[in-house]
Amino acid sequence: MNSMYNPDTFAEHAATDFTKSLNRVYNFTYGWMSVGLAISGAIAWLIANHYLTQKATLPTGLFTICTIAELLLVFTLSAAIHKLPVIAATLLFALYSVLNGVTLSLIFLIYELGTIQSVFFITAGTFAGMALFGSLTSANLSGAGRIAIMALWGVILASIVNIFVGSTGLHSLLSYVGVGIFIVLTAWDAQKVRLLAEQQYTLDQTTVQRLGILCALELYLDFINLFLFLLRILGGKGRD
Repeated sequence: MNSMYNPDTFAEHAATDFTKSLNRVYNFTYGWMSVGLAISGAIAWLIANHYLTQKATLPTGLFTICTIAELLLVFTLSAAIHKLPVIAATLLFALYSVLNGVTLSLIFLIYELGTIQSVFFITAGTFAGMALFGSLTSANLSGAGRIAIMALWGVILASIVNIFVGSTGLHSLLSYVGVGIFIVLTAWDAQKVRLLAEQQYTLDQTTVQRLGILCALELYLDFINLFLFLLRILGGKGRD
């Protein structure tokens, strides 16, 4: 019998093609997430190194402007992702990575480089483990994800209150809660990538790429925030 008409061979080729399609979505999404992290890391290091070398003070107004711009970009991407051209969504994500790199430069002025490196590798390992879990589990994580989002708003509000209260105990508690929140969100967002990969045949290519960029942004935010909360816990008091 011609292998072309062999059911087993046909099934094998179909499975191979499906796996390749899944890999394309995973590579696209996690690839852009990695590019975003690389951009932010490079920008943060360059800015911090310049000011450490020059012994200058970073302008606080710059961070305020960047923070506001970052919030606007996140809301714009999330709200208009289905209307934006893919290239526009990609450029906005890259711009967000640059702006976040500016604000992240502060950590190099607060913490020792060795501490930052250690926490980065801990974050990478934790993120990889939860992303793998989210990609493989058959459980629906949307319920846990929504609870984590609500808890995140609580952490944000409590953090704002603590700016005026100045409680070190509350600061520590919020850091641990923040780690737990982003561990859950990492698994949930990784599951979204898997669902996107599985449903790509019911969507046009442009929509898949748009949603891939949005997923990349969500995973990027999970990684960055998990890193920052772990740094608050493991970084001690920072530089003397």
